[in-house]
Amino acid sequence: MHARFLTKLAGASIGFLLSAAAASAADPAPARDFATYQPAATATRIQPSEAPKIDGNLSDAAWANARVISDFYQLEPNEKQPASERMEVRVLYDENNIYFAIHAFDREPDKISASVKTRDGNLSSDDLVRIYLDPYKTRRDGYIFEINPLGAKLDGILQNNSDVLVQWDTIWHAHGRVVADGWVAEVAIPFRSISYDVANGDWGFDIFRLIRRKSERIRWSQIDNQRSSRDISRSGTLTGIKDTAQGLGLDIQPFLALRYKHEWEMPREDDVTLEPSGNIYYKITPSLTGTLTFNTDFSDAPLDQRQINTGRFGLFFPETRDFFLQDAAVFEFGGNNLNNDVNGIPFFSRNIGLVNGIPVDIVAGGKLSGQLGNLGIGALIVDTAGTPTTDNQILSAARFTMPVLDESKLGIVFTNGDPTGATENTVGGADFQFRNATWIEGKQLQADFFYERSFSSAFGDDDAFGTQLSFPNEPFGARFQYKEVGANFSPALGFVNRPGIRSYDGNFYWLQRPKDSWIRTWNLGTFYNFVTDLNDHLETRENGVFFEIQTQETDNFEVVVFNDFEDVPFGFFLPKGVLIPAGEYEWTGVVLNVNTSIGRPVNGGFSIRCCDWFDGRRFGTFAYVNWRLDSTWEIGAEHQFIGIQLPTGDVEIQIYGMNVNLNFTPDMQLRTQVQYDNISQAFGLSARYRWEYDPGAELFVSLGESGELIDGEHYRSSTTQVSVRLGQLMRF
Repeated sequence: MHARFLTKLAGASIGFLLSAAAASAADPAPARDFATYQPAATATRIQPSEAPKIDGNLSDAAWANARVISDFYQLEPNEKQPASERMEVRVLYDENNIYFAIHAFDREPDKISASVKTRDGNLSSDDLVRIYLDPYKTRRDGYIFEINPLGAKLDGILQNNSDVLVQWDTIWHAHGRVVADGWVAEVAIPFRSISYDVANGDWGFDIFRLIRRKSERIRWSQIDNQRSSRDISRSGTLTGIKDTAQGLGLDIQPFLALRYKHEWEMPREDDVTLEPSGNIYYKITPSLTGTLTFNTDFSDAPLDQRQINTGRFGLFFPETRDFFLQDAAVFEFGGNNLNNDVNGIPFFSRNIGLVNGIPVDIVAGGKLSGQLGNLGIGALIVDTAGTPTTDNQILSAARFTMPVLDESKLGIVFTNGDPTGATENTVGGADFQFRNATWIEGKQLQADFFYERSFSSAFGDDDAFGTQLSFPNEPFGARFQYKEVGANFSPALGFVNRPGIRSYDGNFYWLQRPKDSWIRTWNLGTFYNFVTDLNDHLETRENGVFFEIQTQETDNFEVVVFNDFEDVPFGFFLPKGVLIPAGEYEWTGVVLNVNTSIGRPVNGGFSIRCCDWFDGRRFGTFAYVNWRLDSTWEIGAEHQFIGIQLPTGDVEIQIYGMNVNLNFTPDMQLRTQVQYDNISQAFGLSARYRWEYDPGAELFVSLGESGELIDGEHYRSSTTQVSVRLGQLMRF
């Protein structure tokens, strides 16, 4: 049956491809050859005494001497056409900083979207401009700096044309404002804030603009909407940067925190502590940074996303602590093999600082990240505190990568240690991530291969490996993936929730961009997932088809129809003790997803899933809404419902969440989270106030409350915590 289906799909795909090719041939050729277009611009040198004041006023005399960048083209909705609104960008530099002046013209300035003030917030709900800097001209790694009309900022590290690490923060200055003919912004980035080769005066460079009300995406170079916004493989060049200063490359960041904790359970206890902590950063070379951390403070971490398990395998809770998130992409391994399915990843930083779910302190640690020549380096070693039943543990991980070919890389990874101290554990692995955007003009080919082996004193030695091949193109695309995880593969610093399996999954799709329509794209496709044991006995199967529409306003509508099969070797329990007995099960279901554009002041979405499930019924909904009242207030709420009816019993799951954010200025925010679910009846509240009163200097105050809301009516407190922290960054 599957062979006949694939034969029909292949025949239909060939017909669609021939039709698309004929339609494409009828279109007029663009004026530029965007397949090879890589513009260049020159930064103008000034003296420090001539530096512009970063206040959003472009009248400084220095800007008159800068060359103007004004050739911008659309990615969407009208690819390769000139931008519908004009923009001018100027670039200056002195020995200490690089400066950007942005004038984003708009014939309807009253319709400019400007509502977000949050540092590292979702600026794409507003008009924005993004600056890409690739100081080593790698065409794969660099930095992004975003600003919106209110002067809100976002910065991040771009790695391997695939990952953007927005948790990375550095010191830079920006100011934006709406003016009579659009909006303007000024940006100053200290050379001390980024890594670069002082001997190389040519940088990879690009500028991106989003006009939110039109959902229009504009770029200076790499005019190809099939490429991700994270891709800089064909970016332009910024020339003329020389004779700059990085100082000693030493940053010292001390913190002092006053903490209060009250336990409401008997015997009630109060605890007040004054705790110093700190980080020291040193640029060993302009591109390689060493970090030392002492008594690392995680009080600024948000609450975990509340989840309730209704399956046989453990849940994955993403990392939320900035100290680890800042270098997370450095330790990325396996490419899309392990990005799409985390079962088998060798290193998962959430294992550090947690022992069997109990938080433990990080006494001290060291990190090394960056590049040494062409070698990418990520290394981490930490000393974690013990618990009443465990001793201190030394845990370490290392990742090394080397670029090969034009866009690809080879890498190795090592980890050592067990957070529980119960075993001796080491993991080693290697991967190859292949990227090629020139094998067929305008088409991309991606392939990933990985192998890893664990050595455990408790489980012995075993391995995991896999390969992935994808064609992320238009109008046709596909992905194929195979992965095997050994029965005794046990990475103590990694994540495995389903050992002893072979998995096969993939998808095929056909995507179209209608002209002169309210539809921006529609996408029709099919997907499959098969999981067997190591003897090739089928355990899990999922087949389905999907149809998705995105409007010109970037609202999304999707329908999915799927058929599932599960062979359950041993019965397992759902919440409330409802049993799913051992046996074979097959069912069919439908999913409907609707999401409105984040550009709307009030936006949201919902998902509905029904109806059969194992030998009973399941109906699930998830709904959320976000409301930006103005540039100060943001309110979000979400609710998930799962109703399960089985011959062995019924269970209802309800999860509630709410966020209230006050953005007083781009440098001062108060963020509040509230969570509750009816299974654990656990209530959680987190309020975090942050004021960066000077670049690199902050006041942070947090309030945490946990307890139980019995039957949704009677509240019983468990723990209340308050923390006040001062921090200062000193640069030398």
